[in-house]
Amino acid sequence: MNAPALSRIAVCPDVSHAEMANAIRFLVIDAVEQAKSGHPGMPMGMADVATVLFSQFLKFDPADPAWPDRDRFVLSAGHGSMLLYALLHLTGYEAVTSDELKAFRQWGSKTPGHPEYGHTPGVETTTGPLGQGIATAVGMALAERLMNARFGDDCVDHFTYVIAGDGCLMEGLSHEAISLAGHLRLNRLIVLFDDNEISIDGATSLSCSDDQVARFKASGWSACRIDGHDPEAIAAAIERARTSDRPSLIACRTLIGFGAPNRQGSEKAHGAPLGADEVAKTRDALNWPHQPFQIPESILAQWRKAGSRGHAARRSWIERTKRVSAAARSPFHDALNRNLPSGYVDAMAGLRDRFAAERPEIATRQASQLVINAIAEALPNLLGGSADLTHSNLTHAKTHRPVQADSLDGSYIHYGVREHAMAAAMNGIALHGGFIPYGGTFLSFADYSRPAIRLAALMAIRVIHVMTHDSIGLGEDGPTHQPVEHLASLRAIPNLLVFRPGDAVETAEAWDCALRAQSNPSVLCLSRQAMPTFREAGAQNLVAFGAYLVVDPEEGRDVTLIATGSEVSIAMRAAELLASVSVRAAVVSAPCFDLFRQQSREYRTAVLGRVPRIGVEAAVEGDWARWLGDDGEFVGMTGFGASAPAETLYREFGITADAVAKAALRCIARARMATSYA
Repeated sequence: MNAPALSRIAVCPDVSHAEMANAIRFLVIDAVEQAKSGHPGMPMGMADVATVLFSQFLKFDPADPAWPDRDRFVLSAGHGSMLLYALLHLTGYEAVTSDELKAFRQWGSKTPGHPEYGHTPGVETTTGPLGQGIATAVGMALAERLMNARFGDDCVDHFTYVIAGDGCLMEGLSHEAISLAGHLRLNRLIVLFDDNEISIDGATSLSCSDDQVARFKASGWSACRIDGHDPEAIAAAIERARTSDRPSLIACRTLIGFGAPNRQGSEKAHGAPLGADEVAKTRDALNWPHQPFQIPESILAQWRKAGSRGHAARRSWIERTKRVSAAARSPFHDALNRNLPSGYVDAMAGLRDRFAAERPEIATRQASQLVINAIAEALPNLLGGSADLTHSNLTHAKTHRPVQADSLDGSYIHYGVREHAMAAAMNGIALHGGFIPYGGTFLSFADYSRPAIRLAALMAIRVIHVMTHDSIGLGEDGPTHQPVEHLASLRAIPNLLVFRPGDAVETAEAWDCALRAQSNPSVLCLSRQAMPTFREAGAQNLVAFGAYLVVDPEEGRDVTLIATGSEVSIAMRAAELLASVSVRAAVVSAPCFDLFRQQSREYRTAVLGRVPRIGVEAAVEGDWARWLGDDGEFVGMTGFGASAPAETLYREFGITADAVAKAALRCIARARMATSYA
């Protein structure tokens, strides 16, 4: 049984729909004018749609913006952020005051240029890069259906609404996302398309002639066209969409910059203030004689009434969940709780001890699969998947069942060859709550996922990317599949944890770090080729330090060899070669530079030492210079790879123990020569 529907507000006889919509329009106009920058056109065009949605359908409560069973609203066309801020203010979100609207796009305000998750209450996801919002919303809608399948309507019963523009639908990401949503029949997803036929360059006909309604229907959606300025047509279309057995597109034909006599219907309304003269004419055209940021009390009261609709629904939800049996309620709250259960801690500790005892010589992707198998039962909210590379990424646990349209209680998503949509959907799943999402692909395909990974880092959400085949060590597939620049590229993203473990123990510890990092997305870069286990388990998770000593000569050191991943074993063999000529080499494993950077200066100095340093990684140098200093050398790639067996590639590209030892001897000689001249 579905939860009771929200009551719709009756428009006060003294307040028309047009007045409510115009309140949005003029808050937008006034804020953009005051900021002297912004995008008034889309909010002015979609104000009628937004008014109907927020006053008649959207389930939310400004008193509790994080209420778990609220409807999700995603402004995919994030440049129109003032539409959302105006709605939040009008419906009574305490943090979004009139002063915040006046501070639109200013330092420290709650109203930044594009919506930012975690910064403004009521903003469900960061949007701005077009297409990201609609793809993230697919993840939210999927998470809702998955949670509903597990816990029922009493606990989870809500919709995900999206406002998207032409640009969102032009982005290739949108095709991946709508295809996945249609395939899974996510019928709680409703997209309101701002079909205004205008882009920045001018009419959309300059660059696009797609029939979007036909396109969505071809992907398994229900789709229709309406007049986006007819409130009755808007309400009827949303009502039909809410009862559909599939996701819905409502193409709303609107006039960009609605009401501005000389700008409406033109690209000139898109991304700049209207100007004082046009603002005055718009006030006359829409019969809005009020001062900037002034909303008549009757109109504001009607909007606040709309905002209060959800309070009773939230209280009803609280009462319903109290009546759910303790056996069912406890797992539900555990799913929403972001902390890891004690059963997980025991499972992970047992696996680390097993790896240390058995010392397997396996690829880190194989070690990762063993980790997933070990923790899956202890973490029922761990939601896996892969972009059609399950048997290469090894991301499937034995206990996982596939998520399908007719079987939404599964825990493994076959994303298909849709890396970008996978990454964005995982963001939506994490934002929705209830699951810890992870998904697999090859590291060389990280660039397909990068925009969504960047947004995850910006939003500080826990999403785990399992990226295998992490170097030239994958061998014969050649340079198209051999990542060389990707580690450096990913490490450049702030707040992203990039792990490259060097054996099975480090792989388990990297997973543990990623699962505990509640405010960071993570990338696990894993090998195709096998490598020996060099680590003991011990009481501490050493990967959590970012880098640590693997070999520490008892009588001091002459050089420090720093390596990641499969190259740690090469560095250890180089240390043995150096020892044979009486050179004392320390070996450092550095599975995560991001975490190492967070350690104290004293710890970093103790690990790296005050001697020449050699870096070893089968990738381009990137920011290794920070750790090596002017006296160090880097042994790695300087260009793209080639097609050949892994052993041949390492030899031909000079990433060998002998090459590392020779580099060490050169650096030591230079350092001694410099000392003698000093």
